[in-house]
Amino acid sequence: MTTVRQRRVGKGTEATEDQPSEEKNVKSDGETPCGGKLWNIISTTVGGIVAISLGLLTSVYVATLHENDLWFSNIKEVEREISFRTECGLYYSYYKQMIQAASIQQGLHGLVYDNKTESVRTINILERMNVYQEVFLSILYRILPIQQYLEPIYFYIYTLFGLQAVYVIALYVTSWLLSGTWLSGLLAACWYITNRIDTTRVEFTIPLRENWALPFFAVQVAAITYLLRTHLQPVQEKLTLMAVFIATFLFSLTWQFNQFMMLIQALALFILDCFDMLPTAKVTWLYIIQISGLLLVCVLQFFNSMILGSLLISFNTSVLIARIIQKNLKKGSLLNRLGKLILHVLLVLCFTLLINKCIKKILNLESDEHIFKFLKAKFGFGATRDFDANLYLCEEAFGLLPLNTFSRLSDTLLFHVYIFVLFLMTVTAIIVAFRNLSGSNEVQFTEKIEEHAITLSPDAAYNLLHTVLFGCLALSTMRMKYLWTSHMCVFASFGLCSMEVWKLILKCIHLYTLQRTRVIKYSIPIITLLYISYKFWPGIMDELSELREFYDPDTVELMNWIKSNTPNTAVFAGSMQLLAGVKLCTGRTLTNHPHYEDKNLRERTKQIYQIYAKRSPEDVYRILRSFGTDYVILEDSICYERRHSRGCRLRDLLDVANGHIMDGLGENEPDLKPSLYPRFCEEIKKTLPPYTMYFTRVFQNKTFHVYKLAKHK
Repeated sequence: MTTVRQRRVGKGTEATEDQPSEEKNVKSDGETPCGGKLWNIISTTVGGIVAISLGLLTSVYVATLHENDLWFSNIKEVEREISFRTECGLYYSYYKQMIQAASIQQGLHGLVYDNKTESVRTINILERMNVYQEVFLSILYRILPIQQYLEPIYFYIYTLFGLQAVYVIALYVTSWLLSGTWLSGLLAACWYITNRIDTTRVEFTIPLRENWALPFFAVQVAAITYLLRTHLQPVQEKLTLMAVFIATFLFSLTWQFNQFMMLIQALALFILDCFDMLPTAKVTWLYIIQISGLLLVCVLQFFNSMILGSLLISFNTSVLIARIIQKNLKKGSLLNRLGKLILHVLLVLCFTLLINKCIKKILNLESDEHIFKFLKAKFGFGATRDFDANLYLCEEAFGLLPLNTFSRLSDTLLFHVYIFVLFLMTVTAIIVAFRNLSGSNEVQFTEKIEEHAITLSPDAAYNLLHTVLFGCLALSTMRMKYLWTSHMCVFASFGLCSMEVWKLILKCIHLYTLQRTRVIKYSIPIITLLYISYKFWPGIMDELSELREFYDPDTVELMNWIKSNTPNTAVFAGSMQLLAGVKLCTGRTLTNHPHYEDKNLRERTKQIYQIYAKRSPEDVYRILRSFGTDYVILEDSICYERRHSRGCRLRDLLDVANGHIMDGLGENEPDLKPSLYPRFCEEIKKTLPPYTMYFTRVFQNKTFHVYKLAKHK
């Protein structure tokens, strides 16, 4: 197993009065700009410098943690590559393949007609996987005059760490736009850094798709926040729409789960539009941008059918069609509008299911069926013996968000502030939504602001529902918490620095004055920043001074043996996680790999994993040879697994899927039967004749056992 060890050597309303686009030199409640335009220019300049500085510092911080944790600059190339675990290694292997190709054209040809990722099959990597970022980066490395100064692996990881700067700056800007003060952005960035364990995992899963995608998603949210502000000039609006489109496209291009994240985003827009809390024209543009961005990615991915059959395209199309059918949705009395609203929701739901069903039927699409099986089982709509669904259900990353997450977030005061702001904003949103449904359609938005004490600006309304929906996603699936926790920093800091939030609170307790509100608006965030600095700065310094090194001698020995003792054309079978490393470190052909978004690959993986089930040597040999396997790698950590409880071990999942009783003490379902054969991965080590007839052990260490398959049938 890969480990690290200590080094032996070394050393209320969100309509803010401070928003520049809404300033007229004279603000409401008699507030005037401090120092006029010159002060605004100075403040904006300082805020921008702080944003860029914090972004760069974050990049240096995570890069230093990565170096300190692995001693990356001192270890061998094979150890560096092994540190890219599971699917990370698979993605990086295509960057390495492009770098080592004789030319860019040959490298691209090798990806489009790849026959080493899945044995006895030729697949299009650019169609199946989101690896355009690796292609672009490899081309950039080849054409830039940096080969003498920077190794390819450093160019790759420094790019990912550099994207963290973009990520933090985008979070900073979003909070600044919402609150009207860059102090809010500073607090958001500080919370992001001090809650690093729960806001990012880039330092130890560098090539993971989300580490490419989330910075662009944060930029998109910042652009949407700006777009939803009032009083934008036409030129500003067009430029912002372009920024939203570019960010949406890059986000979609770099992560295979883009469609599900944007579906949640589209639901937020739909709900707010139904309650008349967003400008309908802008919402329509955002729907169109989502569809067009996804379709452009579909074209680049050689018309990937999973994209065409996505729920996002079906949903957004259904909303646009339903609008045409129901033209007077936002007119009438309260009861009349509620009736229209219910009909509208049902219409959109029916159209979505119908369109999606038709597309999947026409395209014969089954690539994403494992996701829906997983969701069905996860939310209690019946137990399942489906191997793929149970594989997800038994992984901690796809379980509920652990409760200790909230205690860590509370240590920095983030969670406490977030809940406080969320409660206030939710109450405000409910009041505004009810008023919008009850009010006359003739009343203009600007008149409503003047008439009512409680208002909610469109940008704040969007960010409120965004954080609620992604919070629900994070609570249900731990792996998705990084989409929520980073935005939690933005939302909490915005509420703490918002003039209108404090004004609402002080008015409720009859203590409101303009001067008191200003003092609280700046003093509370500054006190919070001082507390965070005092409590967490020493810990960050200790963390940066702690030196470890990469240590995984068994895997290093295995990879070196494969490179030295097997032909380049050899085909290897084994666990998905290990085989990704085999491809990266040795370039050998695989039978299966961790990129699970293909039905044939999922079925193939289940068959390969029979090496850990109770099957006869003849059956296992026949299965492996059907995929052209020359060598099979068995791992003791899987065969004798103790990490998961009974029922979630890989061997248990295979036993249940095969209709066999599980090992160990505990209950079994009534229809499960004892297997006629012992467990293959255990029995093969006894070198009995039925096994040695088909398999010959050629390598062994404390962790791995490699067997060569006989060529005869």
